[in-house]
Amino acid sequence: MNELLKNLCSVDVSLRQSRMRMKITFGSLVIAAGICGILSFALLATSLGTDYWFIIEMRNPNTSGGSLDFEDMSSRSGLLSINEGGKIYGISLDFFRADVSKYSDTELQLLNMHRAVVVLLPLSLVLILFGGIAGLVSSLARSPVLLTCTASYFFICSLLTLCGIGLYIIYSYEALAETERLVGPEILAYVSTSFGWSVGIAWLSYGLEVLAGTLLLVAAQVVRRQCNSPTRA
Repeated sequence: MNELLKNLCSVDVSLRQSRMRMKITFGSLVIAAGICGILSFALLATSLGTDYWFIIEMRNPNTSGGSLDFEDMSSRSGLLSINEGGKIYGISLDFFRADVSKYSDTELQLLNMHRAVVVLLPLSLVLILFGGIAGLVSSLARSPVLLTCTASYFFICSLLTLCGIGLYIIYSYEALAETERLVGPEILAYVSTSFGWSVGIAWLSYGLEVLAGTLLLVAAQVVRRQCNSPTRA
C-alpha cells in the first residue's frame, strides 16, 4: 500500500513538473514571437520610410575637359521618394490615376509593377500591426485554435512582404534594362547600380515575420498537448 502511494505521489509530482515546463516553454515562445513581430514591424516601417532601396552612382570617366559634377548626378531612391544630389523629390501618388494612353507597353508594365509594390508593402505593414494584436489576444486566451490562426495570419503577411520585395527587385532590373535600351550601353558604362540597406532590412523583416508565425504555431502545439494531458492537479 505504501509503495502504491509513493508511486502515485511521484507520478503526481512529475506531472506537475511537466506542466510547469510546458508553461515556461509556452511563455518563452509567445514572448519570442512578440519580440519578432515588433522588430518586424519596426524594420519594415524603417525600410519604407528611407530612400536607400536603389542606388545609382556615376563613375567619373576621368576626361580632362569634363565639367560635369558626377557626385551631383548620383541618386538613390525609395518607394515614394528620390534623392538626387542631396535634394529629395517625392513621388506623387497621382500615378494611380495616370493616363495610360500616353505610355508604351513596357512603360505601362513598369508603372503597374511600381503600383503593386507601393500597395503590397504598406499593406503588409498594417497587417503586421493587427497581427500583433491578434497574437496578444490568442496568447492570453491560450487557445490553440486562435494561436494557429494567428500563425497562419503572420505567414500571409510574410507572403505579402516577400511578393513586394521580389516585385521591386524585378521592377528595378526591368527599369534598368529599359533605360539601357533607350540611352544605349555606352552611357550606362559609367553608371553603377546597387540595392541599398533598405532592401536588406525589408528582407530581415520578412524573416522575422516567418519566425513569429513559426513560434506561434509551436506555442499552439504546446497548449494543445497540455490540454490533452491525462490528469489535472
